[in-house]
Amino acid sequence: MRSEPIQILALAGLPEVIARDDVGSLILRAVKENAFVMAAGDVFVIAQKIISKAEGRTVSLDSIEPSQKAAKWAADYKKDPRLIELVLREAKRIVRMERGVIVAETSHGFICANAGVDASNVAEGTALLLPEDPDRSARALHDQLTAALGVSLGVIVSDTFGRPWREGLVNVALGVAGISPLLDYRGQRDTSGKLLSATVIAIADEIASAAELVMGKTSRTPVAIVRGLPTSDDSGSGRDLMRAPQIDIFR
Repeated sequence: MRSEPIQILALAGLPEVIARDDVGSLILRAVKENAFVMAAGDVFVIAQKIISKAEGRTVSLDSIEPSQKAAKWAADYKKDPRLIELVLREAKRIVRMERGVIVAETSHGFICANAGVDASNVAEGTALLLPEDPDRSARALHDQLTAALGVSLGVIVSDTFGRPWREGLVNVALGVAGISPLLDYRGQRDTSGKLLSATVIAIADEIASAAELVMGKTSRTPVAIVRGLPTSDDSGSGRDLMRAPQIDIFR
């Protein structure tokens, strides 16, 4: 690991994003307005929400006809039946529905609350779905930003997930481009000289979580820049962070 200090910079000045906005151009304008000079290895962490908005993933709840299952669940737990129906439609698999909480596997393979359907920070009567392909979104932004700024950059599309056995939420990486999402220590020796055989750090998740410290949920800062980390590996994607079902003992 490098000895330089790690910096986390909030990218201020981004407008409210709407459908068909060019998120890359908005970021480039904000970089210029903030007078940031980008360096090779800088990582843009971009909230999934603005990607979804730009990609037209906003759904009017009035367009949703709740099923009997959604209506009953909503009545039992005082939820909006249209929102519950949307969660059921977005779920590839329901992991658990209990005590008013729905944990589901999405079509991407993410396991999260409400299949990623979100009704916060959106217009009344609407809900937001996850991007169809967060890695594709990250790669497109990576290519656009790298070409425009003239340096090799990383891009992470992030979202806030809960964690089993732990209170509180953390930012995690959904889509990744320009960096390796995993830092593999296997085959190296620890400080006691013991050979490491299982240690693989989810560095993209750690970067996303660190970026949330300046992004927040209420500060209207959907993009942050993390610098000072080694990001030379351009071969990874967010899918590398998803554990295969055949080796996942918790499924």
